[in-house]
Amino acid sequence: MRGGCLRVKEITDEKHPFIYEDELATKARAMIRDYALRILPVVNENKKLLGIVSRGGVMAISSSISPIRVKGIMTNPKIMALMDDDATSMVQKMIRLDEWNTPVVNSTQEKTYMGVLGLENFIEAVIKTSPEKLSKAVSEIMSKDVVTCSPEDEVDNIWRLMQNRSLAGLPVVKKDKLVGIITQKDLLERGALLPTFESTKGRFKTSSKISSIMKTQVIAVEPSIKVIRVAKLMVSKDIGRVLVTDENGKLIGIVDREDVARLIVK
Repeated sequence: MRGGCLRVKEITDEKHPFIYEDELATKARAMIRDYALRILPVVNENKKLLGIVSRGGVMAISSSISPIRVKGIMTNPKIMALMDDDATSMVQKMIRLDEWNTPVVNSTQEKTYMGVLGLENFIEAVIKTSPEKLSKAVSEIMSKDVVTCSPEDEVDNIWRLMQNRSLAGLPVVKKDKLVGIITQKDLLERGALLPTFESTKGRFKTSSKISSIMKTQVIAVEPSIKVIRVAKLMVSKDIGRVLVTDENGKLIGIVDREDVARLIVK
């Protein structure tokens, strides 16, 4: 920390996996699934950053035996960080662009891949150095307008909803009670591809119900809980969002990493 300023290089995940542009897109999907990645940087033989593959992007692959190469599905990152950038300023930019992860390069000219900066890296650093910034109650930062789904909803329809609205996860509610959660990560782990997932050969030949793949062990907190406790849960369990319920188990809000990071930098 130079001059009291946290630098990107101090919290960059330099071991974050990457993939080469000419490798198969199906390998990218497997890496994102197996390593629980949100983005996968794409590089050339000289390790120059060329683009990224997102979790949502690999879910758009239409076949588990697709011949498509990584360069055919990669996109340009909305933002890139430099190792010597001020971490707080960079996180502010990430929040404005609704990006939870960004690739880190050595310079804007060479663009040599160095690692990935995630909001979780920033939050973890603040927990250790400035926990007082996370002393508010969850109720003060949670989103109350929560998009939900039902256990009886079809996976196809919820997949489309998540893609169209850029949602990484949805609480599952039945009779006003929280009963589970479904995330992009869950869909990938279960082999989900496009709607009518692998209609000829795959596991989802006919559309499945959300109840068949949702997680029922959901981490939920009361609105009076301090944000620092939620932040620690996010870091220790590598989860992107925590649900908020009242004393009767009714869903009343949601807090994600972006909410926590926004509290820190505002």
